Amino acid sequence: MTTTTPLPPGAERRRQLRRQRRNQRLRHLWRLLVFTALAGGLGYGLLRQGWILRGPSQIEVSGSTQVSRDQVIRAAGLSFPLPLLGLQPKRLDQELRAALPIERVRVSRLMLPPRLRIELVDREAVARAERFTSQGMERGYVDRLGNWIVNRQEPAVRIKGNASMKVVGWNERHRPALQQLLEARTRLGPGLREVRFDPAGSIWLATSQLGAIRLGPSDGQLPRRLEVAKALMTSLPARMKGRQPRLIDLSDPEQPELSFGAASETAPVTLPPSSAGPAASVAGSPGTTPAQTTLAPATGVAARARR
Repeated sequence: MTTTTPLPPGAERRRQLRRQRRNQRLRHLWRLLVFTALAGGLGYGLLRQGWILRGPSQIEVSGSTQVSRDQVIRAAGLSFPLPLLGLQPKRLDQELRAALPIERVRVSRLMLPPRLRIELVDREAVARAERFTSQGMERGYVDRLGNWIVNRQEPAVRIKGNASMKVVGWNERHRPALQQLLEARTRLGPGLREVRFDPAGSIWLATSQLGAIRLGPSDGQLPRRLEVAKALMTSLPARMKGRQPRLIDLSDPEQPELSFGAASETAPVTLPPSSAGPAASVAGSPGTTPAQTTLAPATGVAARARR
């Protein structure tokens, strides 16, 4: 018959400590599993039931004097109840800017309490506009950045000034050039009545002071052409003694051409230097009909006046 040799007191104590540590780890593991399950269940319930937009009162719209909350809800196609985390701010931004006369949108999802905050910046129409589509000519507006504003937005569009200027032949590819023209509008003066983009890509201006101005294509020289146009529009009319050019061609801004519809007497006129650079004189002989008159440049800009 075998007998069990009793363990030394120190070894028995160590075995008991190991058992206690093992049991303690098991208890911690079970607690972690229980807490994880509870947190997962609560999170799922909160996502399904807590962060839900149940009505329009949970939509906050601010920053616009033109667009109401109901218009935002209709434009975004929101229907209730609506999971808050299921909303995509970028998609909402695109849909609202396409459907409403707003320039910028900021969408924020707020959790406690659940609500959707939409901050808007109104779009201001600065000119009436026309564009050609597959259905024919469409009328609308453009804002200061050259963006098109469709007619269905017209009741909510805020016109800046009297919007007397018109843009004809609007196209998305012309928008950067149109933005430059709109920024230069105040510098060109109140006589600018129309901006036209022809099918060939040239830009034309219709002005009350100088008639038609051909700016040429929308390339890197457009800012220089606008500077020359500004100098001519501010200085030339008062010195032409009632004789208005039929056409000013600024395709080459360093050598603009002035075309007159009928012969008339001209007297020497000197244009003062301006920020655009041209300081020139219109030379002609009274009582004669010159076939071509040369503007003698003082700063390297030459122009020809022709019949």
